[in-house]
Amino acid sequence: MGVEEWLVSAVMSVYTGAKPVVRTVYGNSNGFEVKVGMQQDSALNPLLFVIVMEALSREFRVALPWQLYADDLVVIAETEDDLIKRLFGLCSK
Repeated sequence: MGVEEWLVSAVMSVYTGAKPVVRTVYGNSNGFEVKVGMQQDSALNPLLFVIVMEALSREFRVALPWQLYADDLVVIAETEDDLIKRLFGLCSK
């Protein structure tokens, strides 16, 4: 996507080592590490989502028929085998 490495590093540093807590009426939980996904309610989430979806849709526009709706991406193929061949072809680029 042409994003400079320093900016990628800056965004990664926001999430690296972050320990969110769960806030309840009884108090906050201990901090815990998030290993999958993104921290909720981050101001960066919408921007990062758009960047990732744009990168994905660029790849799919070239190789496969696709449909993008809200936060879903549907890939279309005649058969399951054809879909797998095309997807693995994309992944090996």
